[in-house]
Amino acid sequence: MEFKGFDKNFDLNNKVALVTGAARGIGKAIATLLAEKKANVILVDMLDEVKEVATSLEKFGVKTLPLVVDVGKTENIHKMVADSIKIFGKIDILVNCAGVVFLEDAEIISEEYWDKTMAINLKAPFMIAQTVGREMIKKKNGKIINIASQAGIIALDKHVAYCSSKAAIIGMTKVLATEWAEFNINVNAVSPTVVLTELGKKAWAGEVGEAMKKKIPAGRFGYPEEVAACVLFLASDAADMVTGANLVIDGGYTIQ
Repeated sequence: MEFKGFDKNFDLNNKVALVTGAARGIGKAIATLLAEKKANVILVDMLDEVKEVATSLEKFGVKTLPLVVDVGKTENIHKMVADSIKIFGKIDILVNCAGVVFLEDAEIISEEYWDKTMAINLKAPFMIAQTVGREMIKKKNGKIINIASQAGIIALDKHVAYCSSKAAIIGMTKVLATEWAEFNINVNAVSPTVVLTELGKKAWAGEVGEAMKKKIPAGRFGYPEEVAACVLFLASDAADMVTGANLVIDGGYTIQ
């Protein structure tokens, strides 16, 4: 693909984006920013409130499609993508954001927690990327952004399953980027530090949060909108030369 410049307003007009985990937190912020930039958005989540989020985005003059889906089941993924293609005719942007975390010491973490983590954090993003990727290959164009974590590049106490799944996501991203570059498909990862979603605010309140912030050179946690801004860049034509990258949004935590 030759460099043809890009819209400096990062306009995504006429693009179709599929965002998982879109009912709350980071996924909601991503879906909102993409819609604000005029992308039509397919919002996927297990929670029914994804329907309310979808309705709220229509104020931007875009089309939305809320899908209540358990992405832990491959048959659901195939139907989700097929339904999306039937309605919109294409998917230009995929953001794999849905995820889970179970905190436990490595010597006692259960097989159930391990398997659930890998099913949602690794298998589901791959199966979604594979299914959507086949459609992108047909059109020889696409952007895939996988939400990983700083936990994918460093060790965090009690995060053995989560760290393993996110490290694997980063590796998967690099392989897909290598294999699909010839089809003008960019595949990248984004790795945030602690993000102040509603869950993040509760989990990192008080002394534990203050202690963690002291380890971050920037001295604070991230916000969902900051992650969304990085996703917007990677989803735009401005990032046509960026593929296989892992964009770390951690205030400098992992450079020490």
